[in-house]
Parts: sequence; C-alpha cells; structure tokens
Amino acid sequence: MAMRSVRSPLFSSLLFAVLMLALSAASFAQIGVSITIGPPALPVYEQPPCPAEGYIWTPGYWAYDYDDGDYYWVPGTWVMAPEPGLLWTPGYWGWGGDRFVFYEGYWGPQVGFYGGIVYGYGYSGEGYEGGRWDIGRFFYNRSVNNVNVTNIHNTYNTTVINNTTNTTVNRVSYNGGDGGINARPTPEQEAAAHEKHVPPVAVQTQHVQAARANKELRASVNQGKPPVAATPKPGAFKDPAVVPAKEAGAPYRAPANRAAGQPAGNAPASRPENNVPRPTNPAEAKDLQPHERPAAPNTGNPKLDQKYQQQQDKLYQKQQQEHQKLQQQQEQDHQRLMQKNADEARKQQIEQKHQQQTQQMEQRHQVEQQKLQSRQQPARPNESTAPREKP
Repeated sequence: MAMRSVRSPLFSSLLFAVLMLALSAASFAQIGVSITIGPPALPVYEQPPCPAEGYIWTPGYWAYDYDDGDYYWVPGTWVMAPEPGLLWTPGYWGWGGDRFVFYEGYWGPQVGFYGGIVYGYGYSGEGYEGGRWDIGRFFYNRSVNNVNVTNIHNTYNTTVINNTTNTTVNRVSYNGGDGGINARPTPEQEAAAHEKHVPPVAVQTQHVQAARANKELRASVNQGKPPVAATPKPGAFKDPAVVPAKEAGAPYRAPANRAAGQPAGNAPASRPENNVPRPTNPAEAKDLQPHERPAAPNTGNPKLDQKYQQQQDKLYQKQQQEHQKLQQQQEQDHQRLMQKNADEARKQQIEQKHQQQTQQMEQRHQVEQQKLQSRQQPARPNESTAPREKP
C-alpha cells in the first residue's frame, strides 16, 4: 500500500512529540524481540529448595539472542519479592500473526495472563497456586514447592494437578501459532494487566544476562536439556543447589534459520541480519533489525578505549530500548485495529503514522551514532593537543 508523505513540518514535530509521550507511557509487558521460529519445549527439572522466607518462585523460560540466532534457557529461580503483597506474572512467547513476540513478566498484586503456559510449581497455565500473602507474610503451598519446614514454618498443603515433575504435562512453551497453547486472557486477567506493575528487579535482569553469556544454555548446544535448569537464587549458576534438567520436554529441532554450517553454540563472526542493507524507508519498527554493535575502540590508550566502549554500550542499550518500545506500541496499534474491525482509511492512517515514527527513530539513531563516532576519533598528528613552545 502506497504511503503518502507528510508535508507539514509542524505536523511532523507534533507527531514526534506524541511518539515521545507514548514511549514514556509504555507498559511493563514489553515486547523484547520478534522472530518466526518458536522456542523449544520446556525441559523437565526439579525445583531447588526455597532459600528463605519471602522468596517467590519464578519459572524458567527460553529467551532469544539475535547475536547467536539461537534460543537460550533462563533458569528458573527463587526471587525475593520487591515488596509484600506482590506476585510474579511470568513472561511468555505468543504468536502475533506473522512472528513470535515475547511479553515480559512483571510483579503485581494479581497474577495476570501468561499465555496459558504450564510452567509448573504453582503456575498451571492460569493464576498461581504456589502460595499466598497473609498479613505481610508469604505462605507456601508445599504440594508444589520445595520448602524446608525446619526453616520456613508458614506453609500449607493444597493439591495442584499440574507439576513440572510430571513428564506427561503439556510442555509447549508458547501461545498460539502452529502447535501453540490455545488460551486467551479472561476479563479478570485483562484487568490485572492494567494494574500498577513493578518490572523485573535488578537481580532478575542480571540473571538473564548471565544466562545469555553462558554458551551451555544455548538450545543448539544442550538440545533442549540445559545443564543449569534452576538455581536457588538469581545468578547462582555454580551454587551446589543448582539443578540440571532431567530431560528435554520434546525432541529438539534446530531452527531452520540458523546459518548453514555454523557450529552449534558458536556465534557467527557478524550477525547475518546486519549483512543485509537497512531499508531506506522502513514502514514499521519490526522491519528494522537491531543496529550492529560498533567496533571496539582501539586508540592505543587502554583507559580511553574503556571510556569509549562504555559510551558505545550506553548508546547501544538506549537505542535498543527505544526500538523495542516503538515496536510494542505499533503492535498494540495493530491489535486495536483488529479488535475494532477498522476500515481501510483508518488502517492507512495508522500505517502512515508508523512509517513516520520508524523513519524518525532511524534517522535520530544514525545521527546519534555519527556524533558519538566523531567525538571518539583519535586526534590527527597535526592536531596534537600538546602545548606549543613559545617562540
């Protein structure tokens, strides 16, 4: 469909301002990445003991790394609740019509929709039956949680049908699409999604980063059976209480889009998508692959190189977040159009808006990168900053 250009500079400025406001108001259920190959099945593993009162179980899941073109396992772990009364809604993968998108988990007073995924240990696909808060204390359901009653006395027993130790449980790890879980949010879950949320705490983010850096957790390496399936605390991958997977949830199938001849678990020298020219007139944020990381600085001064690397990493992370937030906003626009059965005129208006948003973001990112690179250029021999001798 042809896109009409916006001729008014004032309109473009107003549109950019609206975009900035929309990005700042984005919800915590952020869409991190979008791909066309669904994640592997959930592996079978035991839950490590709860380390102390106040910790809540957060189930493991498959995340995706564009640099490696591979899924990697983020181990399940016990996390201290940010504050009394908050429960964890796990993140999940869902089919968006032409690609899979990931909806990030969050803390809130109610457990919201998590795709109907049977993560086990209280997460049976809907709600949470692993425990409850009572007058500021968390009480654990011993029928699904590994709790040492010698150290933790606030427990109870209520039978829950689904449990990850049962290999007959549906171990599909995504919602919708071919072979995915067929579940939709209830009105109560939709209401919970609009309540005040707390994003993953710092230790959870660090836990994910550590998993991403561990090559043994790549699906192509462990074939769906990660050696570290669950940990007693976030990031404790070498703790004696670490639990390996007992078996893969289903036979592993390598994604068809992995680079031909690429050794399992080894990152390619450069990301394949970065070898493809970036579109000059992208229609939406989803049409843009993340920017390639700049080459490591090499000025000959280690301290200066470290400073420049930190600047590059900070800008890269900032631009990645802006890209993800804009993609989420545009996905939500499409969902609203489908729900309201919008006419073609309205669809064209939204498409034009998305094109403007995406092009403005891409241009802004390119300018930011050029400015940073120009500031980091080493001085030429005839531009020495050493003081001149007086004649």
